[in-house]
Amino acid sequence: MRAMLDLAQHYPDGLVLVRDVAARQGISERYLEHLFSFFKTAGLVKSVRGAHGGFALNLLRRIKLIDIIRVSEVRWC
Repeated sequence: MRAMLDLAQHYPDGLVLVRDVAARQGISERYLEHLFSFFKTAGLVKSVRGAHGGFALNLLRRIKLIDIIRVSEVRWC
């Protein structure tokens, strides 16, 4: 939840790096990489690879709290 909120708070800055979210939120970078890959598959976030890459919320879709919980629960239970 904190990672998605961090993406929302930093959306105007453009793409957000996993390492920056990890540092700000005190969450393992490796764990966030896994989590963001699940969120990407579910269509909650988008990603760009490369030197100027990172993650951002998928604003083409309305993201609800329950969507985040469902993706998180299914992957980690």
